[in-house]
Amino acid sequence: MECPECQSNHIRKNGHRRGKQNHICVDCGRQFVESPQAYRGYSDDVRKLCLKMSVNGMGFRGIERVTDIHHMTVINWVRQVRENLPDAYAPEEIPEVGELDELQTFVSSKKTKSGSGQQSTTSNAVS
Repeated sequence: MECPECQSNHIRKNGHRRGKQNHICVDCGRQFVESPQAYRGYSDDVRKLCLKMSVNGMGFRGIERVTDIHHMTVINWVRQVRENLPDAYAPEEIPEVGELDELQTFVSSKKTKSGSGQQSTTSNAVS
């Protein structure tokens, strides 16, 4: 075995790291594991599925319950995708006719002074 930094063969054991034997190069001081694992992230298919669920209105914790992927991981994926989206849609033509829904409300003072929660000014006491 040789050091990945300086290719020296003067190597000593240096404890364990995440269940694997850790080594240290005596010449350059570099610490390393003999056969490190490759990146163990989620596949693109799983990411697409989670993003599709989010776009279709499913909550992040709901996605977590279905896929067993932490909700903050899904939130970070959504943030990464959001950075690649354009800022706003620019329509080519402005429409001439628009539709507007109206909501009419009436605000006025109350006509009666008595009612629920207030005492009446006339007394109906029976003697």
